[in-house]
Amino acid sequence: MKRRISTACVQAGYEPKDGEPRVLPIAQSTTFKYNSAETMGKLFDLEEEGFFYTRLANPTVDAVEKKIAELEGGVGAILTSSGQAASLMSITNICKAGDHVVCASAIYGGTFNLFNKTLRDLGIDFTFMKPSATEDEIMAAFQDNTRAVFTESLANPALVVTDIEMYARCAHAHNVPLIVDNTFPTPINCRPFEFGADIVVHSTSKYMDGHAVALGGVIVDSGRFDWHKGGYTMLTQPDESYHGVIYTEAFGGKAYIVKARTHLMRDLGAQASPMNAFLLNLGLETLHLRVPRHCENAMVLARFLESNDKIEWVNYPGLESSEYYSLAQKYMPNGSSGVISFGVKGGREAAARLMESLNLAAMVIHVADARTSVLHPASTTHRQMTDEQLEECGISPNMIRLSVGIEDIEDIIEDFKQALEKV
Repeated sequence: MKRRISTACVQAGYEPKDGEPRVLPIAQSTTFKYNSAETMGKLFDLEEEGFFYTRLANPTVDAVEKKIAELEGGVGAILTSSGQAASLMSITNICKAGDHVVCASAIYGGTFNLFNKTLRDLGIDFTFMKPSATEDEIMAAFQDNTRAVFTESLANPALVVTDIEMYARCAHAHNVPLIVDNTFPTPINCRPFEFGADIVVHSTSKYMDGHAVALGGVIVDSGRFDWHKGGYTMLTQPDESYHGVIYTEAFGGKAYIVKARTHLMRDLGAQASPMNAFLLNLGLETLHLRVPRHCENAMVLARFLESNDKIEWVNYPGLESSEYYSLAQKYMPNGSSGVISFGVKGGREAAARLMESLNLAAMVIHVADARTSVLHPASTTHRQMTDEQLEECGISPNMIRLSVGIEDIEDIIEDFKQALEKV
């Protein structure tokens, strides 16, 4: 019986047997005992499934991976130590030096720097597309060596809503997979696989955790992309580091996610800890309850800010005034997220004054947890970018990123009222 998503948040991934703990246990162990050398050999040869070293697999981590895979509608998932690690591995699992990626420019600043600096230094080239890019412009960006397309379903912090179906058409027309970062909407509000995406990544540190207690990331595989198209020899030809295994032959639709674990996680070691997986699972159990409250509060606060004469502009996809309203209604009809971006009249100094005058809302380098918070992206998360790059990402000097929490909305509004009086 197929479970509804709210039930999956609570129940998926872990099913205790008779006499076992009702709550997901923490398998706080690096290693696991076996009585047979033959069995251990088969584990190393990928001929059997099991746990032998936590860098590759762990019972607690495995249960949470299964839960997230079910929430997104994928065939498998792998937890990572951070969202950055998930983005890194999602690309390097199928790209090598000399390859090229088409990428939306309106993405998280850390991801942009990872791609534009670190992966370029490793020989992977990127072409960044402006949020206004048309389908023809995106199609023109592809090269013979393009191996992936990357975008965010809801950009951090510009809140650009990606036309996922359009990006998927462009990618698939060139036999290339579409990778979508779905951190802000979460699978509660958007399920990219249903619109043609092939791989989904998350920073689980955000809404999935929801309490700002555990760093983490995840990669989810739809299992639908045909890796025999487009020259993905790392999946379709023998891997000599694993005794010549051919991932597509041995694992079929799970080829991508199995390679991410057995190759990249083996070599990079960016694994999630059992304790962080346990904490993430606690957050996931209430994800379906928290996300609607975040969105409800954000809508009320966005309308309040839009009506205030000290605010220059408000960007929230749920507002009818948003240029992304129609796309949000298509891809995220139940709400986008609790994140609002807005500009204060008076520029950077006025934005700083407003943030410093808030009492309930805190200035933190984080977003998307239970507590209301604010941040100035141009001078923090995106400060490595040039003015031109900031403009391409939709980030202005007076932009404040506001993450609306699940407190009482009247208290949040009162806090902003008193702060605005001081601007």
